[in-house]
Amino acid sequence: MVSLNKSEYKLAPSILREYDIRGLVGQTLTENDAFVIGRAMATILNKKYKITAPKIVVAYDGRHSSPLFSSFLCEGLCVSGCEVIEIGCGPTPLLYFTVEYLASNAGIMITGSHNPPEFNGFKFVVDGKPFYGPSIKELGVIVERQDFLEGKGSIVKKDLSGAYIESLLNLCGSLLPNKVVWDPGHGATAEIIKTLIDRLPGQHILVNGSIDGAFPSHHPDPTIPENLNEIISIVKQKNYDLGFAFDGDGDRIGVIDELGRIIWGDQLLALLARDVLVDYPGGSIIADVKSSQVVFEEISRLGGMPIIWKTGHSCIKDKMLELSAPLAGEMSGHIFLTITGLVLMMLFILHLDC
Repeated sequence: MVSLNKSEYKLAPSILREYDIRGLVGQTLTENDAFVIGRAMATILNKKYKITAPKIVVAYDGRHSSPLFSSFLCEGLCVSGCEVIEIGCGPTPLLYFTVEYLASNAGIMITGSHNPPEFNGFKFVVDGKPFYGPSIKELGVIVERQDFLEGKGSIVKKDLSGAYIESLLNLCGSLLPNKVVWDPGHGATAEIIKTLIDRLPGQHILVNGSIDGAFPSHHPDPTIPENLNEIISIVKQKNYDLGFAFDGDGDRIGVIDELGRIIWGDQLLALLARDVLVDYPGGSIIADVKSSQVVFEEISRLGGMPIIWKTGHSCIKDKMLELSAPLAGEMSGHIFLTITGLVLMMLFILHLDC
């Protein structure tokens, strides 16, 4: 068990960000930090949300530091009375899926997202809603005071990747036999995609398809054009229909069309709105302030209600809940649907001829 000096422990203020916790491994973010973050989250769930013996799902990305962070985090949750389900390495959408699938109270994703390998951090979901802003600050205060709940929890390991893949395939139905290049960038989506494309019609090429937290091929950020050069080249040379790229934890997407052109986040949102608004006529479609005017005009033309909102995945998710919006997106490549996960790609493939 981790032993802490009650009078001295404090999280580095710089890691307590608006939407998550993130820092430099071994410098501003340590394994002991993971332990006390677990204890603080368990305390918040009990005292603020009034959840006794909360069930909480923990997952982590492919960074070399992530498994150890997960071990310390899970221990902190356990000694403060949580029932912990550790699902191992996988993308953030898998965590969200598992939280709902197991009817859990909360989820924590250990990830540095699209940042270089020396970064890591934590994203949270509680009671089906984003956990951010003042809640992150509150967690930091509880750590500083070490006013932790004591308890005796449990830790179990489960693999829900198969159920996740089956859910995606069931939601998508019949798909066009397209030729697609996939680049998980050695990130946490790699194994999921490898299994998924074996079940899809068409022809598929997987590059950088092993999980490697050093990201040896390129930086895991699909919003930077040079990180898409490899799949652009393959799409053009082999006359493929599409290319997909992902960030380190699989919640940002980059899309390449058949001519090797990048389809930016706002353009992708406008394309997806065509299909979503068929099922949700007049629905609110949310785009962040960085999006172009074209996307708002296209949503209006399609009969939807365009909503401009502040950047930040937690802010966008809150607004979606407020408006019961079926679709939202950011220029960063975050796409939010009422059905979560990689389904956005399937929708895009399915209606490629629109």
